[in-house]
Parts: sequence; C-alpha cells; structure tokens
Amino acid sequence: MFQNLPIFEKTYDLILWLYPAVNKFPKSQRFVLGQQIENTVLEILKGIIHANSEKNKLICLKQISVELDKLRILIRLSKDLKFISIRQYGFGAEKINEIGKMLGGWIKNCG
Repeated sequence: MFQNLPIFEKTYDLILWLYPAVNKFPKSQRFVLGQQIENTVLEILKGIIHANSEKNKLICLKQISVELDKLRILIRLSKDLKFISIRQYGFGAEKINEIGKMLGGWIKNCG
C-alpha cells in the first residue's frame, strides 16, 4: 500500500510541518499564498497515491514533478516575503529536495 512508500511518508511529513507554518502567515496571505501552498502539497500527495496504482506511472510522476516545482517556488516566495524564516525555508527546501530525489529515482525507474 502507499503508506509503505518512502516518498509518501516524506510528503506526509512535509504536510505536517507546512500546515502550522502556513497558519502563521499574515491573515491577508493565509488564504491566498498559504492556500496555494496547502493545495499544491496535497496535489503532490494525491498524485503519489494515484501514480502508485497506475500501470503507466510516468505521466502521473511527471505531473507530480511539476507540482513539486510549483511548491519550491511558493516556499521561496514565502521566504522572500518574510512569511517564513530563512531557517524554516532551509528545512522546507531540504524536505522538498529529498522528495524530488525520490521522485527522480522513481521516474528513472519507470522510463
């Protein structure tokens, strides 16, 4: 099942870290940028679940890769706007990069 996938676990852990961080965004941005971050990371998690059950995983995995790139930009923007600290950005970027490496390996394995 998908719970045994390391990429699923890493993404789930990222979500658990991101939600409280987004809740500390300024109120005016919590429902704009914060919502975009939450939606994007949830799309990544749903994509992993979907790709795991697909016969042709490559299309799904490439879509997840695009969502991961979007998340990278949104997190960077959050840092540049000072909604998260540089330390938080470093932590989040490290987690996203770990997921990206796992995803890259999965894509290479399917291609």
